[in-house]
Order: sequence, then structure tokens, then C-alpha cells
Amino acid sequence: MPADPRPRLLIMAWSTLRSDARVLRQIRLFSSRYAVTTLGYGEAPDGVVEHLRIPDEVVHWHKDRRLLVLRRFDAAYRSAPVTRAAVELLAGQRRFVVVLADDIDTLPLALDLAPTGGVHADLHEYHPRQNEESRRWRTFVAPYYRWLVRRYGPLADSVTTVGEGIAREYRLRFGLRSGVVVNAPQFVDLDPVPVEPDAPLRLVHSGNAQRHRLDVILEAMDLVTRSMTLDLYLMPNDPAYLEELRERYAASDRVRIHPPVAPHELPATLNAHDVGVYVLPPVSFNHLWALPNKVFDFVQGRLALVVGPSPEMSALVRRHRLGLVSDDFSAASLAAALDSLDADQVAGFKEASHAAAHELSAERQVRGWERAIDTLAARVGG
Repeated sequence: MPADPRPRLLIMAWSTLRSDARVLRQIRLFSSRYAVTTLGYGEAPDGVVEHLRIPDEVVHWHKDRRLLVLRRFDAAYRSAPVTRAAVELLAGQRRFVVVLADDIDTLPLALDLAPTGGVHADLHEYHPRQNEESRRWRTFVAPYYRWLVRRYGPLADSVTTVGEGIAREYRLRFGLRSGVVVNAPQFVDLDPVPVEPDAPLRLVHSGNAQRHRLDVILEAMDLVTRSMTLDLYLMPNDPAYLEELRERYAASDRVRIHPPVAPHELPATLNAHDVGVYVLPPVSFNHLWALPNKVFDFVQGRLALVVGPSPEMSALVRRHRLGLVSDDFSAASLAAALDSLDADQVAGFKEASHAAAHELSAERQVRGWERAIDTLAARVGG
């Protein structure tokens, strides 16, 4: 069998790749022009020529606590179970042309591989403040991530991240310049569903079953005065909380709990509703500057949006006139915003989502990755 003539690209992520929407977009983007090898958890994603699977029992965040306390960060990184497992999987691999390192955790290992074209780092979060709401994390783990970014970030040949606010913070704190590729899904050809003037307003939210992400929305549903329903499509990341919600709303005709929907099916599911709603209290820097998948999923579902005053989300909603922004992150403020909506207003916001759906799709937004990886690959052979 003849050798694959395409440049060899390695995509590394310490996640379950088949359910990591951002990594799947990278694979989809490059698999037609590059021979893509993946390194990560779970079964092989579609479109790759080879998958190096990290054993499920290897916990990616485990580090030697003693080494973290002693600030022996390089030893902590090199001795981590996930690093050792990845090194073993990569042993004997032919040299890659480009390595795409997802998140700062994979970057040192990507640089060790010395690909002939270079290394691109895609930073999904602002890692030095990722879990800053935890005092233990701030004390023991944050210094490690500051070291990782300071030591290895400048060695990447190019960098992208998920939003302008996070890119600005990397630049101000570490001198790290990065492009922005937002978490937009593929374009879906849908039309907005008409709003029924006399029917209850159909609200929807999809994502993780987490208290800090849902409690404000659910409390707002107890405060609204006009007729509306809320459908929740939730991932079982906190089974106890999800079961609590199922029991609490088992007899409710206003709040309904549904199983999660596969990413490729989500826009069509959302399309049957009127308003996508999301208020994320800013308990950390990353929460404050979040611009998550679900906002773009709402757009592909051709919904009106109601969000909290998170800078990135509110700017997007206002720029494209997609909906309303609550005055603050409280349930009372969200309820006031929802109560202010009327059918004509919602219909107009849905049309605005329809108009913005091409621009706010992966096909447009992933060009930052395309330029970066193609530039590195072009170094090889002139």
C-alpha cells in the first residue's frame, strides 16, 4: 500500500475526543488535506488515519502533590500519569510535520516531538485562573499553570484561544499573542419557527447539569409573570444534581428535563423553541469571559437569545441584535428580561439569528486554525 502523501498532523488533547466539540472541529477541518493522528481518550474519532488512545484509567489531572508544593513543576509534569502514558504511545512514531496541542497541558510534550513545521497551541481556557473559586486550587495548582504558560507558551509557533478577553489576558500577563477561534458549530440550514402570539414562550437551555449554571435560570422561572416553559437538555456530569432536578420537576408542566442531544442533532431540537437562555454567574475569570458552544448552538437553532451581562456573550448578542442582556446575574434581573419579551420582538431576534448563522458558524470561524496550521506546514520543503 503506497504511503499517504499528505502531511502528517498530530492533534493532542487530554479529553474524550469523540465528545470534544472543539477538537472534532479541528479533525473535520484538517482530515481531508492532512494525515491526521490523534492522541487522547476514548475511541478513535472519524476521519483520522491513526488514534493513540490513552488508557481510560489514567486520570489526566493527577499530579504529585509533593512536587507541586515544592514548586518542582517540571518534575510534576514529567511524572504525571498522562504524560508517561502519552510518551509511551508516541514512542517509535515517525516525525510529524505539525502538532496541534489542545490546551497548555499538552504543549510541553508537543514541543518535545520537534515537528518539522512547528507546533500550534490552541488554548481552550485561561488556564492560570481556571478553577480560582477553589482556595486549594489557587494555592497549589495555579502556580503550576502560571509556570506552564510562562515557560512553554512562548515556544509555540502560533497560538489561538476561544475569545478576545482571554486572548487579551494572555497577552497582558504573559506577552503571549494569540488569534481567536470561537466555539461555533457547523452551519445548519434551518428556518426560524414562527412565534405563536398567544402560546407560552418556549425557553430552552442545553449543557451540563451544574448548580451554578442552572440555579439562576430555574429561580427566574419561579419569578416570571408571563406564560412560558423551559426545556432543559442536560448532560449527566453531576448525576446527583440531575436526579434532584428530575424529582423536583417530575410533575411540572413548565420545566421539563430531557436527556442530552448529540451535537449534530442539537440545532434541529433547539429549533422547535423560541428563546435560548443562559446566565453564567462570574465565579471565576473563565466564567466571566466565557463564550460557550451553546450560544452558537442557539444561533444555529435560529432562536432569540437572553443572556447575562458576561462581556463576550453580551457583546455578541448586541452586535448581531440576537436578543436581550439581563442587567445583572441575578434571577430577578433574568426574570425581568424574559417578562419584557413579546412575540414580535422574539420573532425579530430569531430572524437576526437566521441572518447571522453563516457568519457565526464553524465554516467561517475555523479559518484561524486553517491559516495557522497551513503556515506551519508550508515551512517544510519551502
